[in-house]
Amino acid sequence: MQSSQSAMQQVAPYLTLGVQLAATVVACGALGWWIDTMAVSEPIGLVSGVALGSVVGLVQFIRTVLRLTRRDKEASKMKQER
Repeated sequence: MQSSQSAMQQVAPYLTLGVQLAATVVACGALGWWIDTMAVSEPIGLVSGVALGSVVGLVQFIRTVLRLTRRDKEASKMKQER
C-alpha cells in the first residue's frame, strides 16, 4: 500500500496540468464572451479571449512541467547520493 500511495503522490502534480490548461482557456474565453456582450463586438472578444487563454495556458503548462521535471531530477540525485 505504501508504494502505491507514494506513486500517486509523485504523479499528482502532473495530473492537474490538463485541468489547469483547460480552465485557463475557458476562463479567458468566458471573459471574451462577456466583453462581446457588453461591447456588442461579436465574435472578436471571444476569439481574442480563447487565443489569449491558449497562449497563457500553454506557457504556464510548459513552465510547470519544467519546474516539476527539475524537482524530480533533484530528488533522484539526492536519493542517489544517500
